[in-house]
Amino acid sequence: MGTPEFAVESLKALVENGYHVVGVITAPDKPAGRGRQLSESAVKKYAVENNLKVLQPEKLKNPEFITELENLKADLQIVVAFRMLPEMVWNMPSLGTFNLHASLLPQYRGAAPLNWAVINGETETGVTTFLLSHEIDTGLILFQEKVIINENDNVGDLHDRMMDIGANLVLKTVNALVEGVVQPIDQTSLIEAQDRVKQAPKIFKEDCRIDWTRDTESVRNLIRGLSPYPTAWTELVHPKNSEIITAKIFGAIHEYSSLPASPGTIQTDGKKFLKISCPDGWLSITDIQLSGKKRMKIDELLRGFQHINEWLIKM
Repeated sequence: MGTPEFAVESLKALVENGYHVVGVITAPDKPAGRGRQLSESAVKKYAVENNLKVLQPEKLKNPEFITELENLKADLQIVVAFRMLPEMVWNMPSLGTFNLHASLLPQYRGAAPLNWAVINGETETGVTTFLLSHEIDTGLILFQEKVIINENDNVGDLHDRMMDIGANLVLKTVNALVEGVVQPIDQTSLIEAQDRVKQAPKIFKEDCRIDWTRDTESVRNLIRGLSPYPTAWTELVHPKNSEIITAKIFGAIHEYSSLPASPGTIQTDGKKFLKISCPDGWLSITDIQLSGKKRMKIDELLRGFQHINEWLIKM
């Protein structure tokens, strides 16, 4: 059970290692693009290419879907980047249902664990397989593997690394469940041993707005944690006509040499660099996208937007 590209590697690992995948459950096709043509999930595309049976229920409690699922007679269900399952679904197979989660549970339970780990400046995270239970992301832990977050990693870099590591952990978990050699761990015992459990709620547009009154490291971590998607953003306003444009920022480098200025001050040579100030220093922007434009390197933007120094950051 899965939908995005992150889930494909796990499915691929099972197929290529000889497991009999009796069915693939994924999201219904959705209209996308200007032509609003139906778009298939990454998981469905892989499943169709490999002649696997695909189910795409609108509602997971639909009696017709439940009957189809029962008829698959699966011994085990594996969930990777899918939606919340009702008990009648996750409790169906004899070996149960396990989920691959992109954090070291119980830390970063929720919809956006990769993003929040980077936003919060963590230096490590990981992947966890756990048995599903009534409360989301709280079930018995089966296996975990730590992953280092490098200083310049963005969430896209981390996603790609953890996709492969997660697929290997899924395979390890299936092997252990089949052989009966896994010893599940209750998350409550881990919570008692840790000072504070951090959450990873769904990210909304306003969560992505850059607050230039925060320190440079916090702002840089926000940019890294939202790049390339859903992307940190700020607004530029022209002081003469009050025109406002949105700027998505995909990358920034900490500038140590410049003296601080008022938060949100723009500094540029109009050719190669554009810097924005925070209370403790400057961030040099490397990749940016203005409203209605494509993503560009900063020198490319400055060649076509030569009067950007006339604009102000909307605070």
